[in-house]
Amino acid sequence: MPELLHLDSLNLASLVRPGDTVMWGQANAEPLPLTQALMAQRRKIGQFKVMLGIANSRTCLPEHADCVEFLAYCGAGSNRALANAGLLGILPSHYSQLPALIASGALRIDVLLLQLAPADGNGRYSLSIASEYLLPALEHARVVIAEVNRQAPWTYAERTLGAEDLHAILYTNRAPMENPTSRIRDSDQRIGAHIAQLIEDGSTLQMGIGAIPDAVLGALGEHRDLGVHSGSLGDGVARLMQRGVITNQRKTRDRGISIGGILMGSRVLHDFASHNPAIELRSTRYTHDAQVLASTDRLVAINSAVEVDLTGQINSEVAAGSYVGAVGGALDFIRGAQRSKGGLPIIALPATAGSHSRIVAQLSGPVTIPRSDAGVIVTEFGVADLRGLTLDQRRAKMLDIAHPDYRAQLQAQLDRDSRTDLAKS
Repeated sequence: MPELLHLDSLNLASLVRPGDTVMWGQANAEPLPLTQALMAQRRKIGQFKVMLGIANSRTCLPEHADCVEFLAYCGAGSNRALANAGLLGILPSHYSQLPALIASGALRIDVLLLQLAPADGNGRYSLSIASEYLLPALEHARVVIAEVNRQAPWTYAERTLGAEDLHAILYTNRAPMENPTSRIRDSDQRIGAHIAQLIEDGSTLQMGIGAIPDAVLGALGEHRDLGVHSGSLGDGVARLMQRGVITNQRKTRDRGISIGGILMGSRVLHDFASHNPAIELRSTRYTHDAQVLASTDRLVAINSAVEVDLTGQINSEVAAGSYVGAVGGALDFIRGAQRSKGGLPIIALPATAGSHSRIVAQLSGPVTIPRSDAGVIVTEFGVADLRGLTLDQRRAKMLDIAHPDYRAQLQAQLDRDSRTDLAKS
């Protein structure tokens, strides 16, 4: 039987060893009482590592680096403070690769912290808000410590957990964290409207997180029989399921079920997903699998970016020298949509950020997605379908969707680069 923990006498030093790597569910799946205790007791434990996902809390702070080495696949949320302080080791890995890295030991996970929903009548616990890479980690961690939260939603997934899977349990009764409502601007709504016009009835959607995916979902109210196969599920998915827009009835896989890896929303989503067999959370090994995605007809992949250059190269990681994004799953889904029958690979972004154009002549950060994988680029000024186009044709299309105030500047930069290339030759 697992050890029963009590918050007032919680001693994680008896379970976490110096040199261990600790992982927990990202975003709202974070087991806050456990993670906060871990940071508070770090000096008692000694030097150890933490592998982070998206951080919606302020659990991990730069001052904790006196004992903790921080790793992450992304710079999202409060990870940005660690990255800006030079204290975050970035794992530039495709999301689809995380399970294999964990299984091989290249990304060793010694201690796994989970937030679970209470056991059902059969004594089985639900992974609740997230499955994704937690399932592979569960198979390889030396120690599994669970917060069993009375208010966590009980969700359907690939597997449930029994007492035999857990080394220690902390019982709590708290509202899980929630994602704040996105602030959808006029430009986001215009982007959403452009994308909605591209989506056919019966399509299966994959969405990233943020205002643009929310705007797209908000523009799909007149569509019919849409499906979902995505890394994350948000409030917009719940609303469209309740309205009968998302039915999943025309999916070629998992008919009748919205598939995701993690719930990224508010209590509205948590309540809707709880004990709802029409929503199932799966491992990253399934949600991001190339064959699964290719066999999903009419897969529409909608992801964002920091900037896109005029030939279709995409930077989704670095903005103004700060690591804010990730390699993540965008390329997994873009390639999946390209191989899908009737699929549509979309990158959507506002044309500007402050006083800067996000359609650029040259990227200011890494090439997260090469131009050979570019599909459809959307801004509030239109749609540029780059598939099958030459470099010159792409430049013309991309100029058309740049902000009008920056088109002449971008054209001048192109002309200068062309003259420089001629001089070199």
